[in-house]
Amino acid sequence: MNKTGASFRGRALLLVIAGLVLLIGAGIAWVRTRPEPSVGTAAVVALASAPAPSSSSSSSSSSSPSSARPSPSRKAAGEVVPARLRIPAMKLDATVAAVGVDAKTGDFAVPPSVDRVGWYRFGPGMTADAGSIVVAGHVDSAAQGKGAFFGLDKLSPGDPISLADADGVIREFEVIARERYAKTRIPLDRYFARDGATRLTLITCGGPFDKKTGHYRDNIVVTAQPVG
Repeated sequence: MNKTGASFRGRALLLVIAGLVLLIGAGIAWVRTRPEPSVGTAAVVALASAPAPSSSSSSSSSSSPSSARPSPSRKAAGEVVPARLRIPAMKLDATVAAVGVDAKTGDFAVPPSVDRVGWYRFGPGMTADAGSIVVAGHVDSAAQGKGAFFGLDKLSPGDPISLADADGVIREFEVIARERYAKTRIPLDRYFARDGATRLTLITCGGPFDKKTGHYRDNIVVTAQPVG
């Protein structure tokens, strides 16, 4: 091999090494900047374990968490039904429907139209002073495209959320946590509880998509606390 060939190969090797360094550096930067799957879990646990106001007369208060799938007889009288959910960070302004449990599957009966979300009518309502106000929605659909909760996994602590009733009365919330659980491991008692401090709980699907089952593996849960 002549000196010219050796010099060329040497320069080529240096370029390859430099390229690998750049790729590795870019990979490290991507890992550092991508959002964590879960943030704020400790704050959620603290809200769930906080005592309800002693003077509360709300029917949403209870000495123990409710089941994730209570019977219709558990519905409390006087609950204020939310009509709209707004999340500025997602440019979302969605209609809220009062829903219960799917009789066939025993799961949360999310509205079939993916641009709507469902409020769990067997739990605390919009003006509750204790417990978890649960709203669930679709992330997407093969037939309908992106759902109302597409991008829920990008919300961060501090993001504002609001619920409004049919009369336009608004209750403001602020995100404190975003968590991801395998669907078989989500602590439902924590998120469907009727006790603890008041919080808004938003739930959708996320994580890897299983082509065999046609479902996402995980649940994304965003928790927000009342403002003011």
